Formats: sequence, C-alpha cells, structure tokens
Amino acid sequence: MDNTQILIKPLISEKATLMKDAYNQVAFLVHPDANKYQIKNAVESLFNVKVEKVNIVRRRPVLRKRFGRVVGKKPGYKKAYVSLSAGEKIEFFEGV
Repeated sequence: MDNTQILIKPLISEKATLMKDAYNQVAFLVHPDANKYQIKNAVESLFNVKVEKVNIVRRRPVLRKRFGRVVGKKPGYKKAYVSLSAGEKIEFFEGV
C-alpha cells in the first residue's frame, strides 16, 4: 500500500484539537487494513516528523433502526492517534 493511500484524511474535532495542544498528538482517518508500522512510516515520510507511538481505534458499522426496523447503516472506520516526539509539529494543524 502506498503512503498516500494509508492516510485518508486528518480528523479535526474538539477532542483532536485538545489532544494536539495538551499531548502533541494528531488524529487521522486511516485505511482499514493499515497497521501501526505502516501508519508510522506514512506520517514520518509525508510530514517529515519523528513519530513516538501510534494508537489505533476501530469503530464497527452500526445499523440504524427506526420504529424497530433497520433502515440503513452508518459505516465503520479506523482512526489513528499519532504521538509526535517533543519539539515536533505538523504545520497542517497549526492554523486550526
């Protein structure tokens, strides 16, 4: 898998912004088949930073019910919280 296929998009939310400020972590939506080593290599090569560790969270698909009947489903996703080394930062997130 190519590095540009591993990282789908950055997550910009209230929690992600607080984690960036407090713990020097950034959040990405990642490919469902990507593992921690691939995510670490992708972030280091694309943003030229040193990654300390990677935490992964998977959310399974959820069936949407209305009046007891299934009307659809919310898709699942996989996201990664990437901890950067001290002094490192990604300029993409600085304006947020």
